[in-house]
Amino acid sequence: MSADTNTREALLDVRGLKTYFSSGHGGKKHVVRAVDDVSFQIFKGETFGLVGESGCGKTTTGRTIIRLYNPTGGEVYFDGKKISGKLGRNEINQLTRNMQMIFQDPVASLNPRMTIEEIVSEGLRVNGMRDRAQRLELVYNILDKVGLTKDHATRYPHEFSGGQRQRVGIARALVTNPSLVIADEPVSALDVSIQAQVINLFNKLKEEMGLTILFIAHNLSVVKYFSDRIGVMYMGKLLEVADADDLYLHPVHPYTKSLLSAIPQPDPLFERKRARVAYDPAIHHYEEERPQYHEILPNHQVYASQSEVERYKRELGQ
Repeated sequence: MSADTNTREALLDVRGLKTYFSSGHGGKKHVVRAVDDVSFQIFKGETFGLVGESGCGKTTTGRTIIRLYNPTGGEVYFDGKKISGKLGRNEINQLTRNMQMIFQDPVASLNPRMTIEEIVSEGLRVNGMRDRAQRLELVYNILDKVGLTKDHATRYPHEFSGGQRQRVGIARALVTNPSLVIADEPVSALDVSIQAQVINLFNKLKEEMGLTILFIAHNLSVVKYFSDRIGVMYMGKLLEVADADDLYLHPVHPYTKSLLSAIPQPDPLFERKRARVAYDPAIHHYEEERPQYHEILPNHQVYASQSEVERYKRELGQ
């Protein structure tokens, strides 16, 4: 994807999002800045990959966007409407009804006491569809789309393999025909061969249903294959955002370079000689010069101070 982002319509617009958690009591309170001043847009019909190591805040970002967590600060706009701030539960449900989430753990996210029909149709029932025959028709249709059959509808989650359970989770998210899907590490708990099947299923459904996807993952190989644009997170900050190919060919931020150097290659001789790039946050001196988002290449933003931007441009030959 190389189209100018200024000419495209944003379905999701995240501006300065902050999600803080506190622990302890009294004067010993400790504040964890899980998401700290994160800004990005997702355009209609695209897949935006959000990557970073475990604990960097990418899952918290997704859960805050869909209002499973309340944001500490910042603004989130979905389809032109503000969905952040102090809102009642009914108002949040109305504003986010065209947004669904696929969770990382297909076992923990499915109620073991409910049949697949009940699990998948729950969103339809919550959104006001009272006719069971109508719900059942939509359930059978979406199960077929994700590679299951209507016979599976009467079974329980424990009767399925990990890959099948993840397909149930995908069906549950898609049965309401959402415009935005937040997929939180949807293949990380699956075997490699099953991962490929699920990713191919995502590609197929994206084309058939015209989905916009926020794809959260730590596997950079998967993200590159599946995403149009990629954002790199570290310690609650979004450090770099670029088109997928551009990010892999021209990484700018030192942390992005470090992440890319960690991608394993299927060549043992190459792997033996390949040098990893270490990242040390101490190289930045942000107490002296405040960092901001800068467009260092067309549609390629990096979180850096002005002196760092000048150095990055020299490294890129600009």
